[in-house]
Amino acid sequence: MSQLELISVVVHDYDEAISFFRDVLDFELVEDVPSLTNDGRTKRWVIVRPRGGVTGILLAKADGERQKQVVGAQFAGRVGLFLRVDDFEASVKRMRERGVDFTTEPRDEPYGRVVVFKDRWGNKWDLLGPPPAR
Repeated sequence: MSQLELISVVVHDYDEAISFFRDVLDFELVEDVPSLTNDGRTKRWVIVRPRGGVTGILLAKADGERQKQVVGAQFAGRVGLFLRVDDFEASVKRMRERGVDFTTEPRDEPYGRVVVFKDRWGNKWDLLGPPPAR
């Protein structure tokens, strides 16, 4: 069996990113340990994931100008991350209260209720509610 274990999101600062994912999106901090770059410099291995989820996000601190340029633009302005929640309305309310930038109004699609939001760096996400009962 295979599964997607991690995806990376490039960020400017580990602690700011942890705060956003933990305090705003209600993710859990799974790991935050010292590590080394391929050439021996210090970094951190930081993983967050939705509570109860399997796939995590590796928070990768931008290293150098090229990586700094992609922070917030990893998906070239498209929605690139999709977060499915059990209680769509409660999640939208909680996220609004925590200052999340929604770029669309919620709408119904065949795959579920959906609204687009931006994370703290500008990456676009779909927040997805359960698909309609059939």
